[in-house]
Amino acid sequence: MKAKIYINYKEGILDPQGKTVGGALSSMGLDGVEDVSIGKYIQINFDKKLTKEKVIDLTEKSCKNLLVNPNTEQFFYEIAENE
Repeated sequence: MKAKIYINYKEGILDPQGKTVGGALSSMGLDGVEDVSIGKYIQINFDKKLTKEKVIDLTEKSCKNLLVNPNTEQFFYEIAENE
């Protein structure tokens, strides 16, 4: 099993990279882009012997204790069983 974790800024937190990329797209004539958000993608592969419940628990703890800054970031994840 693996966890696919997506992390981005919370609503209202300035995203300078996203602003820069959005401005660049606009200056290239790619009209219609309203907003760009830059985030992180993290993939964790787990031991095949673990249950889905344990994988979810480890993923939550990893995000809350290390991977995500709770003051500025939010996260969501998917658990992929058969890839």
